[in-house]
Amino acid sequence: MTVETFPRMPALQLRARVYALIRSFFAERKVLEVETPILSAAGNTEPNIESFSTQFSGHVDAGARERWLRTSPEFPLKRLLATGVGDCYELGRVFRNGEAGGRHNPEFSMLEWYRVGWDHRRLMHEAIELVEAALALQGTRAEVLIVGYRQLFIDELGLDPAHAPVDDLCAPLAEQGIDPAGLTRDDWLDLLLTHKLQPLFPRNRITVIHDYPASQCALARLRAGDPPLAERFELYLGRYELANGYHELNDASEQRARFARDNARRRDRGQRELPMDERLLAVLDALPDCAGVALGVERLLMCLAGTDAIADVLAFPFSEA
Repeated sequence: MTVETFPRMPALQLRARVYALIRSFFAERKVLEVETPILSAAGNTEPNIESFSTQFSGHVDAGARERWLRTSPEFPLKRLLATGVGDCYELGRVFRNGEAGGRHNPEFSMLEWYRVGWDHRRLMHEAIELVEAALALQGTRAEVLIVGYRQLFIDELGLDPAHAPVDDLCAPLAEQGIDPAGLTRDDWLDLLLTHKLQPLFPRNRITVIHDYPASQCALARLRAGDPPLAERFELYLGRYELANGYHELNDASEQRARFARDNARRRDRGQRELPMDERLLAVLDALPDCAGVALGVERLLMCLAGTDAIADVLAFPFSEA
């Protein structure tokens, strides 16, 4: 096989153009490109994400034998921010075990960036600008819809996600045949988003959903109110979720409690509890007020290439690696 006959050559060229665009985009804005470790002594405690692990065979003075392949560069980037490095981004590979199929690959590329002194509302506009610039590479454009999480559910489903009884949240999903055992309120909300709302997002629209239920805070700050809200956003292009952003939490004791809750859920599910990132927790109180966002590069490439198969935008998918 030659370059001329390699079927994914257009995808390789598109990826190269997008990478060049990303680096130009942030260079113009004076956001520093950095590189952080891929292997860590800490794992990702998030119950819905599984990490790969490996064993280090060198001298014990090097630290923990078991190392985890990063599922995102978030924790080391925040450690850099706590030192005062300022606005920064990383474009690199991340790894998630068990995620292989038509739309997932166990290793993929993630763009993650942070803006000091910004909140999630300001950052979501920059994320929109980046996606619009990527669309322009292909000579296309998209309309933009920015909507609050609660308002989206009310407008499209007639359900108030903050107050509707769980039975009302289950009802629209009855035909899906979902086993309700062990599902929480947030699980039903997620299923409504992925099964009822997301599939109807127009292909030529950038949809940004912001201000999530406090119970879905992840690593975001909470804003007091009735109901309290998590200061986070998600960006979709068509029906694909591309990016997830936060007004970042900088309270180490609260973050430790969230990690502990994650591990408790893992334990309840029969999953292994994972080591917390103690190096992050040690400096998190020094994290400046900032907002950060992670964007899946392959998802963006799939949208630009007009394909629903992640294999189409990879040089070699997992089955061929």
